[in-house]
Amino acid sequence: MATAQARPARAGLPSTRWSLRKLAAHLHHNPDRRVRIGRERPRQILREHGISYFHGCHSIGDDRLRGVTRRRKGGDHSQASLKSIRAARPDGAPIHVIMDNLSANTTPKILTWAVDNNVEICPTPTYASWANPIEPQFGPLRTFLIANSVHPNHPVPAGELQRHLRWCNANARHPDNLHAQRRERARIRSEHHQRWGRPRPQAA
Repeated sequence: MATAQARPARAGLPSTRWSLRKLAAHLHHNPDRRVRIGRERPRQILREHGISYFHGCHSIGDDRLRGVTRRRKGGDHSQASLKSIRAARPDGAPIHVIMDNLSANTTPKILTWAVDNNVEICPTPTYASWANPIEPQFGPLRTFLIANSVHPNHPVPAGELQRHLRWCNANARHPDNLHAQRRERARIRSEHHQRWGRPRPQAA
């Protein structure tokens, strides 16, 4: 009971809350280890601390996630992400990158670089970032990393995020991961009145 009520991070796991499968697996491998419950006070989010942004990349063919945390949005950070994607495929083969329709993602410098490096940028329609295939991948991040999290500063969640990405890549077909992705996909579709797997109604 004490283990179930404590945070998984105290057991060395890159999550902020348990699922039944993860809890059962942890207790199976650590039957004698108890996690002591600590008194954790929710951290007050101070305005001067600001927020951070996660630049995430999902390789559909390899089913691998990677990304970096930034303190601001900007064309320089978007281009750095594109360069890292191109560096992962140094063979020069064409790469199609689906991105949000954000002005920082389509600056003249980025568009020129994309043409020179055989990268085709495919922005989603305006107000339709939900159509980006990477969106369901954020379900496990929302469920196991962001929910119930209490971090003292920005570097701590940035490090936890990298740990979680490594875990997701090593357990891409884990049932908890797949369930969180399906739930996130259903949430996104429901916000736009679109049932997953159902065709869109035809306009009259």
